[in-house]
Parts: sequence; structure tokens; C-alpha cells
Amino acid sequence: MEENDKDSFEEIFEQNKGRIYFQLKSLGIHDPLHEYYTEGLYAMWMAYKKYEPTKGPMSTYFNFSIRNHLIDTIRKDVREQDHKEKYAQNIKREQTDGNHVGEDKQAMIDPEGIVLEDRDYWEKLLKQLTVKQKKWVYYCIVKGWTYKEIAEKEGTTVHAVKDWGKQARKKLRERIIE
Repeated sequence: MEENDKDSFEEIFEQNKGRIYFQLKSLGIHDPLHEYYTEGLYAMWMAYKKYEPTKGPMSTYFNFSIRNHLIDTIRKDVREQDHKEKYAQNIKREQTDGNHVGEDKQAMIDPEGIVLEDRDYWEKLLKQLTVKQKKWVYYCIVKGWTYKEIAEKEGTTVHAVKDWGKQARKKLRERIIE
């Protein structure tokens, strides 16, 4: 179709801009910054350019194009938000990984001044632990090493060391409660 056969986009827009608002409302989109409205306008423009009158009414094509473009935009925004949240969680985990907090890597537990008043009691508790769990207690609690340092020393992963600690804490909690 030639350009002079089509109505100008401005005229078409004025007649159909309510379709964008309708789709925003039907999808439950709160759009204070008009970002989604702009996306709807873009979808209308693309539909206007690609419209073929032999395939159906323009209004139906506009509704379809605007709605689907808005849904795609929402999906893209949700994916981006998920990526940002995962990135922030990874940064936080790296900063607080193991037995240290923040940039300074100050030990959370200061082993200095720890006195075992009942050595027999502690020996009984430690007998309940596996060899790896005992290593976690020694390196993490007594020495104040990070999980990464323990993993390197023991030739394993940080995840494995964290698991040793989780299991050791669980067993120690159970025994202390008894």
C-alpha cells in the first residue's frame, strides 16, 4: 500500500491511543513514568507500518500487537530484575562468605580468651562429629579461617566446607540441648 493511501500515523494515533490505555489497564500495569505507555505507542507504530488490510481490521491488529508487546516487555523487565537481584545476592554472599564480614575480613569469632572449662564435656561433643566436621570446628571456630581458606587447605569446595559446618552445628546443637 502506498503512503498516500494510508491515513497519517498522527491521525491513526489520535483515533486509537485509547487502546494503549485499555491494554495497560487490562494487564494491571501501573505506569507512573509512562514507560509502558511508550512501549505501547511503539507497538502501535510498528503495527501501523506492518498492517495489511487484507488480513483483517486495523483495530484488531493494534490490540493484538500492543497487548503482546506489553506482555513481552513485562517478561523482559522481570528477567532483568531477577538478574539484578541474583547479582546483588552474589555480591552480598561474597562479602559475608564464611567466617568474615565485609571488606576488612574481620573474624566474626575471636578465639582468643576461649577457655574450655569442662574438657571432658567438649571431648564427648567432638566424638559425635565426623573428621571433616571436626576440621571445620578447628579451622573455622578455633583458628578463625574463612570457608575459602579451609577449602583450599583441604582440597575441596567452599560449598562442601559450608556443609561440614552446617552438619557440625546441627549435631552440636542437638547434644547441647540434651
